[in-house]
Amino acid sequence: MSDSIFDNSKNYVLGDPELDLIGDRDKLAQWRHKNMGPAFYKLGRKVIYRGADLNAWAEACRVDPNANDVI
Repeated sequence: MSDSIFDNSKNYVLGDPELDLIGDRDKLAQWRHKNMGPAFYKLGRKVIYRGADLNAWAEACRVDPNANDVI
């Protein structure tokens, strides 16, 4: 079983429904403008997100509320 949210071997482009998990087109544009969010490629006017980059970003954003539990 994989813990990945996105397919590591897939490339995602704006409009792919999987990207809605992290934000709509406008939110992703804001993040790119502010140098925030997941890594991406800008090829001409085309924006491409690699699945592996999306998973790395999602993992970095992961919050484990039990991480600081003292037993």
